[in-house]
Amino acid sequence: MIEGQLKADGARVAIVVSRFNEFITERLLVAAINTWKRLGGFPEDLTVVQVPGALELAVTAKKMAESGRYEAVICLGCILRGQTQHFDHVAEQTAKGIREVATITGIPCIFGVITADTLEQAIHRAGAKLGNAGGQALLTGVEMANLLREL
Repeated sequence: MIEGQLKADGARVAIVVSRFNEFITERLLVAAINTWKRLGGFPEDLTVVQVPGALELAVTAKKMAESGRYEAVICLGCILRGQTQHFDHVAEQTAKGIREVATITGIPCIFGVITADTLEQAIHRAGAKLGNAGGQALLTGVEMANLLREL
């Protein structure tokens, strides 16, 4: 059985984080960076880029994946349901875009975007009760980078 290891030393990873709902996304970013450090990642091998909102994650991730400098791209954001159908469109297009980047480039592009009905749910997924989606996304990215290296 081939598995990716949870060791970041030597891996080159990018994090693309949305500023929209920054109260949540900042918590995701901090958890991702802390996880990177705990896995032995070197500061110079981690690049963080901020974008305005969730819809900008995919195009930025694509540019980074195509650069050849990164073995995984972690996309972090938070989409909260409002009073209109806008939430559904943004969430669906963001997920599709991030998936397409991974499929087209062959670089793992990890969906670390919280989609929540309420701010309370988002807070829980950003570390209050249910772990932290940012740290979990970073773990997945490192594991996939190492797995693809093995293949």
